[in-house]
Amino acid sequence: MLQIGGLIVLFACVFGGFLMSGGSLESVIEAAPHELLTILGAALAALLIGGSMYSLKKIGGDMGKIMSGPKWKPGDYRDLLCLLFLLTKTMKTKGLIALEAHIEQPNESSIFKRYPRITKDHFALSFICDTLRMMTMSLEDPIQVETAMEKQLEKHHHEALYTANALQTMADGLPALGIVAAVLGVIKTMGAITEPPEVLGRMIGSALVGTFMGVFLAYGIVGPLSVRLKSIIDEEALFYHVIRDILVAHLHGNAAQVSVEIGRGSVPSEAQPTFQQLEETINNIPKVE
Repeated sequence: MLQIGGLIVLFACVFGGFLMSGGSLESVIEAAPHELLTILGAALAALLIGGSMYSLKKIGGDMGKIMSGPKWKPGDYRDLLCLLFLLTKTMKTKGLIALEAHIEQPNESSIFKRYPRITKDHFALSFICDTLRMMTMSLEDPIQVETAMEKQLEKHHHEALYTANALQTMADGLPALGIVAAVLGVIKTMGAITEPPEVLGRMIGSALVGTFMGVFLAYGIVGPLSVRLKSIIDEEALFYHVIRDILVAHLHGNAAQVSVEIGRGSVPSEAQPTFQQLEETINNIPKVE
């Protein structure tokens, strides 16, 4: 809703200010269809030229995040803390063999089944299971494990930012494409140089709409959409940082509840449960079968 409100304010202020200064939208409306076809068509063509089928599918899937926002809610962070508490506690109290049954077939695990939103996230599930699997293979050096996890996080984050970077690249190019559309309009005007001044004036005004559209789309719409999507991706990445912090704390020999408390400190402030809330939630977890 905030984004829709922002678009309304954008159009109201830009075009409202133009009208208040005595301008007329007639020439803008008349020129907008073919100018937008030239500018947006060229921008989409550039995206196709520089992309792949995988990247285009990713762009289509990511656009919905701009309106819906980060997928991880406060309840998901509490579930994550509880999930990792159960896994680290199982590892400490029942040993590696008991843990293997959960990480080798997480979809059938009595622990993972309690938190379906986390298990549906492919990266979160594999990130947890792969890291715990390394521990069961006697890789217990916290520094080595943390380095391996950091590499996975960096790779995932780089791939997740593809759409935001593509939108920013498009925003950077739109003003130049607006100039291309304007130059084409000037060429058309020069071909009609024998026309009377009032006709030439309308044609030049129509050509300048291209420059306006390119700058308006770049800095008013596409650029802000890129910034919005990047902030969402950055916020979602914090969810995986909590996983890293808890598992590394566990490797340092901390008790399960201490490790989870360390992870709680990495939860974004607006989603972070208090110490008392987390303790109450953990105490109310049913026993693992």
